[in-house]
Amino acid sequence: MSTTPAVAEDLIVLGKIVSVHGVRGEVKVYSFTDPIDNVLDYRHWTLRRDGEVKKVELASGRLQGKVLVAKLKGLDDREIARTYAGFEICVPRSELPDLEEGEFYWYQLQGLKVIDQAGQLLGVVDHLFETGANDVMVVKACAGSLDDRERLLPYTDQCVLSIDLAAGEMRVDWDADF
Repeated sequence: MSTTPAVAEDLIVLGKIVSVHGVRGEVKVYSFTDPIDNVLDYRHWTLRRDGEVKKVELASGRLQGKVLVAKLKGLDDREIARTYAGFEICVPRSELPDLEEGEFYWYQLQGLKVIDQAGQLLGVVDHLFETGANDVMVVKACAGSLDDRERLLPYTDQCVLSIDLAAGEMRVDWDADF
C-alpha cells in the first residue's frame, strides 16, 4: 500500500469502504457497480477520503449475503482496517469496460443539460440513484433554466429521448410543471 497522489478527474468512484469485517483486517464494501460484485474485478484501487489518497491492491473479495467483503494486500490488522472506513474506492476511467451503443456510465450523465420537448432547459443532471424499479436522475436548476426547482426524473426509455454527450445535452419527455 502506498500513499501517492492521483489525478482526481481521471478516477471513477466504484464504491466505498464502510467498516471492518472480522479480525483479520478485511473490510466491508458498499459497491456502486451493477452487479455489486463487479467492483471486485478491479485488482488495483485508489482510495480517497478528505484529500488523502492511497493506492492498494485487492488480494481477494467475496459476496457474503448482501455484503461485499474485501481483503487488501498487506492489511492484516482489524484496528488498522478500521481506519479505512469512509474511503471511496476509485479506478482510472481508462479501466472501465466499453459499453454498447446507447449505454452510458452514470458519471457521463452528470452535468448534462436536461431539455424538455418544448426546448425548455429544466436544469442539469446532478447525480443519479437507484430505487429498485428504475434509476432516478436528480436534475438541479442552473443558469438559464426554466425555474429554480429540483426535479426527480426517471432514467427510462420513456422519459429519456436522446443523449448527446458531445453537445452536453439530454432531451426528455417530461412536463415542466410536474
